[in-house]
Amino acid sequence: MQNHQSIYIQEGDNPFPLGQQGYVQQPPPLPSKDFNNGSPISINVESEKSRQHWGEAPERQTRRHTKQRVVLKDGKHLVLECPIPADLLGNISNKESREFTHMRYTACTSGPDNFKQEGFSLRQAETAPRRATELFIVLTMYNENKDLLSRTFHGVVKNIAHLCNRKKSKVWGEEGWKKVVVCIVADGREQIDPSSLAYLAALGVYQDGVAVDKVKDDVVNAHIYEYTTQISIDHSMDFKTFEADPDVVPVQVLFCLKEKNAKKINSHRWFFNAFGPILEPNICVLIDVGTEPGRKSIYNLWKSFDVDPKVAGACGEIVTMKGKGWKKLLNPIVAAQNFEYKMSNILDKPFESIFGYITVLPGAFSAYRYIALQSTINDEGEEEGPLASYFKGELDDKEEEKKKENMFVANMYLAEDRILCFELVAKRKCTWLLHYVKSSQAETDVPEDVTGLIRQRRRWLNGSFFASFYAISHFYYISRSDHSIGRKIFLYIEMAYQAYNLIFSWFAIGNFTLTFYILGQAFSFGPDAPWSQDAGKIIFLFLEYIYLLLVIVQFIFALGHRPQGSNKAYIISIIFFSIIMVYMLFAAFWLAIKGINSGISSLGPYADPSNTATARSILNNDKFRNIILSLVSTFGLYLISSLMMLDPWHIFTCAVQYIILLPFYVIILNIYAFCNIHDVTWGNRPETPKESGSKEAKDVKSSTVPTVEVSVPEDINSVYQLAVQEVRRKSSKEVTIATPKQKREDSRKSFRTKVVLAWVFSNIILITIISSLGNSQASVIDGYMAFILWSVAGLAAFRFFGTFTYLIFRLFTDPNILSCTK
Repeated sequence: MQNHQSIYIQEGDNPFPLGQQGYVQQPPPLPSKDFNNGSPISINVESEKSRQHWGEAPERQTRRHTKQRVVLKDGKHLVLECPIPADLLGNISNKESREFTHMRYTACTSGPDNFKQEGFSLRQAETAPRRATELFIVLTMYNENKDLLSRTFHGVVKNIAHLCNRKKSKVWGEEGWKKVVVCIVADGREQIDPSSLAYLAALGVYQDGVAVDKVKDDVVNAHIYEYTTQISIDHSMDFKTFEADPDVVPVQVLFCLKEKNAKKINSHRWFFNAFGPILEPNICVLIDVGTEPGRKSIYNLWKSFDVDPKVAGACGEIVTMKGKGWKKLLNPIVAAQNFEYKMSNILDKPFESIFGYITVLPGAFSAYRYIALQSTINDEGEEEGPLASYFKGELDDKEEEKKKENMFVANMYLAEDRILCFELVAKRKCTWLLHYVKSSQAETDVPEDVTGLIRQRRRWLNGSFFASFYAISHFYYISRSDHSIGRKIFLYIEMAYQAYNLIFSWFAIGNFTLTFYILGQAFSFGPDAPWSQDAGKIIFLFLEYIYLLLVIVQFIFALGHRPQGSNKAYIISIIFFSIIMVYMLFAAFWLAIKGINSGISSLGPYADPSNTATARSILNNDKFRNIILSLVSTFGLYLISSLMMLDPWHIFTCAVQYIILLPFYVIILNIYAFCNIHDVTWGNRPETPKESGSKEAKDVKSSTVPTVEVSVPEDINSVYQLAVQEVRRKSSKEVTIATPKQKREDSRKSFRTKVVLAWVFSNIILITIISSLGNSQASVIDGYMAFILWSVAGLAAFRFFGTFTYLIFRLFTDPNILSCTK
């Protein structure tokens, strides 16, 4: 079976204008089925590489080849204007402009950094009159299928429709779609899911068979498709609705299909460095395919920039996908993540927003002011700034080798968005701030199984730890900005808070172990135990040995197994850790109740529980004060802050699952992350080797007889004699020489060993000191227990203050509260 299209480029003097020289075989029409009859459409996509198809079996059609003559734009760029299929043309209402009737293809032979310098351009920049780009939205994808792509794209289309419906706005209105460009960047032509290509083809954005591998002798690095679609296919309708929706406005789509897989950060390089200088947008919105923004979410993000000119970046609330009737919350893994996400958006993000520095704007849904991202040249003549620092994580081959040797930097750039946020706030001679927009929500799917969550958190934990350490250790960068003295003081306070959190997370496993040990000792061996001391001792020792065994097993799994290969073992570990957590909770409340009773009984048989002296006696009890008051204050603040945000349902539906799975977060995830600190990949699949034979746009050379050039030795006998001599030679003793790859692996694992040893021994030293001193001085145990519990409560109170302040400021900044005229 041959390719649908073959393109040949001829040079020379030709009188034909652009689009009429060369030979272009037109793409085949879509199968002759009615888009409006509700039946699934079948698109026969015969990929140049994989030659796969999807959907129903295509009807057999006669292939007719129509040839056109095409010239290279500026003598070197292949730009094709391809008519859209007739079936699609019949389903759109606006056919007045070429942007609706033709898809534009550009074979980009440059890199992203010199896209503009090499003379490449985009259709939006060439439209007369030139259209200003207010919003530039990028959807980054890897191998997501059509369901995830359609969920995200259709959500964006509804947002653009909302912008066009704001009739009284000075910026938006009926023609607002002309100020928005949606850029879809796919990370690798071999990696993209065929169903996603079919979806884009159904929209008119993509046509199979147009792409080429080379233009003359230049390799194509990216395939750029441009089309203004009037079709949006909703995944919730099972892809049955293909006709133009009256509520859907035209959407300018730029689809960049990278030739090779080069990770998400490279996709952002194409977005910011290649297309950004051409369109010069005001606001850039970053969305991961699979994330669905709310109908007004993009507008609400944009409004935060419009209200405050100092805002350089903003993010909304990431909401976990709960499914119909919240049925996904029946899965404790999903429920725990939902609680985690909610509390982060209720306490952490508002708190950081008040200080003006949000440590991370989620790459799944965030926005930036384009001008704030631009780098500058410092006094030493070096480029510095947000984007320059951001793209240090994506380097050329030589720099990549150097980066891999520096494992600190390699891990740090697993969370490059944290580096970007820090560089924005600390940008030299600037006063940029970051803002959280509660009313802007986006729904995303989260891992639903243990192994998926472990693999995700390995990257998150390692990246955030090293990126946080980098930001904290470079806190003095804030002094080079032009923030006011008051703002700088606030930023330094937040840095101190982040440093305390970082230390707390380093010793998290030690603190959890000590809490288990202290509670178990007091509960099982004390006079207030619900059973005899012998029985209590047996139960505690059993749980203690189980706990230590499970911790050791986690190190073995993390060092020697992939999570996928130890799924059942991890589930069993989680069950046992959850039982231990239930035991700890029961011990805490039992001791607290006994503390209350002893406080009352100390006042005699006629003590009145409502009496002030009785209350004072109860509060003076260490166990009650340290355990109950600290825990109640912590979760009480969680509840109050959730009620203040009018979003308390996660407290009632997910808090129990999160608490029971707390050992999984503290022990299993941390151990796996630290033990795999040498792995600086994103977990992507390796690239598929390229098939031999490529489709090229090249000079046509006539030849009467097809020939192929091969290399053969002139003296076959001499070659044979050399082979005989090699066979007769005595085998030398084998000497193993490490290859550069092996040396790099050894260096990575050596770094991993040092970090793990430092982490383990520091936590063991902490446990040993506290437990040893506690055996001789009970006050040490009580004091350390109070420190741990009240530290948690204090951090929650600190964040609660930020949430309360954020709600007050929200009255003046939230677009849903303000009476907007723009």
